[in-house]
Amino acid sequence: MNFQRGRKHEDLEMNLVPLIDVLLVIIIFLVVSATFSRVNELQINLPTAQANSPEEKPLVINVGVDAGGHYVVEKDSVPDGSVAALTSALQKAANGGKEPTIVINADAKTTHQSVINVMEAAREAGYTHITFATQTN
Repeated sequence: MNFQRGRKHEDLEMNLVPLIDVLLVIIIFLVVSATFSRVNELQINLPTAQANSPEEKPLVINVGVDAGGHYVVEKDSVPDGSVAALTSALQKAANGGKEPTIVINADAKTTHQSVINVMEAAREAGYTHITFATQTN
């Protein structure tokens, strides 16, 4: 039974805008991924060049810090763990070398302050290249 005689039913419309948006994103994804796969398939023969190997190897200073806070700079123990003693030990190990790289080999259980002392000593000595040694599992 239709109790609403004078009223017309509205036609249902499907909104296509979200569908078009999704399709455009899919098309863009396919175009970009297809472009990358073409680049990976290129066979490139790189040119060769004859270059002289560098005569001087970069200077590396190894600093060891154990869990007790004892320091070793290039196999020489630093009896006093102060920043000033570490600075003089680093300068002695550098032996006037230019821009040495300080490699800090710290025990996993060493205190944070012990590592900061080495970094502070390197800063006072004017050495800016510092890295940390780690091991893989």
